[in-house]
Amino acid sequence: MKKKLLILFTLITALSCAELQQVVNQLPQNTISNADIAMGLRQALDFGIDKQVSKLTAKDGFFKNELVKILLPEELQKVDKTLRDIGLGNLADEGLKVLNRAAEDAVKTATPIFVDAVKGITFNDAKNILLGNNDAATQYLTNRTETALYNAFKPIIDNSLSKVGADRIWENLINKYNQIPFTSNVNPDLTQYVTTEALNGVYTMIALEEKEIRTQISSRTTDLLKKVFSLQD
Repeated sequence: MKKKLLILFTLITALSCAELQQVVNQLPQNTISNADIAMGLRQALDFGIDKQVSKLTAKDGFFKNELVKILLPEELQKVDKTLRDIGLGNLADEGLKVLNRAAEDAVKTATPIFVDAVKGITFNDAKNILLGNNDAATQYLTNRTETALYNAFKPIIDNSLSKVGADRIWENLINKYNQIPFTSNVNPDLTQYVTTEALNGVYTMIALEEKEIRTQISSRTTDLLKKVFSLQD
């Protein structure tokens, strides 16, 4: 048949005739169309976006998720430690929380950008993703959305830091630190830092869902997902 399984296509140049025949003998009798393969990958990514990214937009979606919680940038870690050492731990905790609140606010803009990227998956993209590593689909999305997401996130995070009082809290926090004798003044770009960390969090959660679908049959909740991802088992 014209549409043999994509595994045969990718291995044909690497295998001897005997090895190739062995692979053919192991292929399932019911082949799957190119369209189904691409549609299955789109469905898996859509599920990851809907299930995992939406979690990040909720209150404490970042702050109470240890996989993606935004910690302090390196130059502020000494601020945090010093403030806690002098009894200002509550102020330090509040400063950390507002950074995560800004990320939660920004991620609400991610879904339309992801949806456009998922719609653009071709059969060749799907073939490479399906036969790739456990995060191949996430890497596909990263390559096609990172710039757009960064540009979308940054102004929202900038506004959010102001809206939730992060600019005021951190100004107060940093000023107190800078007034402590024998410390070096700090003035980090919090907007850029939180934007980058928010991006990392989004891709981390999508990768988590992708890995579950690839490695856990129970996570393949539709017939199409079962059909497509059985090819990689």
